[in-house]
Amino acid sequence: MSRSSFILNKIPRMSLRNRIAIHYTVSTSLLIGLIFCGILFLVDRAVSSHNDNALMYEMTEEISNLKLKGHDFNDLAHANKFDDDDDDYRQNKIRQMNFDIDLEFIQLVDNQGRVLRKSKNLSGKTLICKVGNSDTIYFNGMVDGSMLRHLQVPLINPDGVTKGYLIVAHSLMNALAFLEELQIIFLFSFPVIILILFVVTRFIAGESIKPIDDVIKTAEKITKTNLNQRIPLPLNQDELHRLSLTINALLDRLQDAFQREQQFTADASHELNTPLSVVKGTLEVLIRKPRAIEHYEARVQFCLIELNRMKRIIDKLLVLALYEGNKISPNIEEILLPELIDDVVARMQAAAVEKDISMTVQGAEKERVTADHAMLEMIFENLLSNAIKYSPASSAITIAIEHNGSIITCSISDQGIGIPEKNIPKIFDRFYRIDESRNSQTGGVGVGLSIVKKLADLQQITLAVQSTPNVGTKFILTFLSA
Repeated sequence: MSRSSFILNKIPRMSLRNRIAIHYTVSTSLLIGLIFCGILFLVDRAVSSHNDNALMYEMTEEISNLKLKGHDFNDLAHANKFDDDDDDYRQNKIRQMNFDIDLEFIQLVDNQGRVLRKSKNLSGKTLICKVGNSDTIYFNGMVDGSMLRHLQVPLINPDGVTKGYLIVAHSLMNALAFLEELQIIFLFSFPVIILILFVVTRFIAGESIKPIDDVIKTAEKITKTNLNQRIPLPLNQDELHRLSLTINALLDRLQDAFQREQQFTADASHELNTPLSVVKGTLEVLIRKPRAIEHYEARVQFCLIELNRMKRIIDKLLVLALYEGNKISPNIEEILLPELIDDVVARMQAAAVEKDISMTVQGAEKERVTADHAMLEMIFENLLSNAIKYSPASSAITIAIEHNGSIITCSISDQGIGIPEKNIPKIFDRFYRIDESRNSQTGGVGVGLSIVKKLADLQQITLAVQSTPNVGTKFILTFLSA
């Protein structure tokens, strides 16, 4: 076993349904995680903005009440008292742990950071002060173990001198508790959401690919004995519908190819078996008793004819096998076309004379084309052989060569039985026969024209057919001039 096969066998197999569910769940989990983080960030910003606005409002109120700004402001000694110096304010405080979480804490310090005054809810605690900072600033800071949000404003007299700082703060306990609870909710709900999402996605994926299972089950039942069975088409015109159509088209081609292969096997077996049986029977008769030498010579000659017929059949099958295996390639060279045609006609003359058929070559005598000499000879031999086979006695076959610009055409016309128009597209298919009775009478096996077409394609020769039943057939070869 190869290393790659070993590794593949070790990888756990996972169904398409689970893969879809996992991929969708992972991607959705990332999206949900980003959404949760975004929500936390926006809530945090909203809470911070609300706190800062509340601090600024309180700061504005305190500055106004303390009369710490204006043309009369020179120092901090004459600042008014804070609001929480009133008894009513103290009675309304709500305490939790060390600080009043619903109230603001106020502290007034000088430019050296010394606390001059602070709200009574601070008791013995002191707010954080950042001395030397001339801007209004917000910051968080721990005061006696509690996190407070601070707003510090510099107090500047009309001469531009910073006399001190007013600091307003309030507890972040509620805000932090709310954010923490929101984080806990997200943290525990996230795996639950992912689990539910995986289950739902897996169910939906299973329902979506159910037609694929039907396709697989149907395809598994199809064998060579029931190639006519087809996959039912889904109602929706989607990708599964296209897949089913594609598989059915493939089955059509397989069925057609299998039927033609079966037909060819039967025909080839018959064609090869007939001469073998004839030769075998002839030889068995010869050895039964002594005969005259002339009789032996006649029987041997007959056997040679049958063996030559077998050789032609085998040669054609070999050419087809080489072509299908991509093991045949043309040797392109310049060829004097009239000379090659004359040679082929001379070899086919004996067969034509037997039926009193005349063969005439017309047209230019010096036309050159680029092709494979052996392949081109085989093309003309097959075409002329068919013309002779299917032409009546005492008829004529005409081979015409024409030169039109850079194109040379060669046509082979006979006066034979012709080909029905509906059959013309199929005559170049392997093992195709228009009429079984014709081939049994003429000795054909239905591969000649298939060989012609394939050899022409290999040499980039265009092949066309014109035919009229009971009038004749014309095969037209189109070359590029050399």
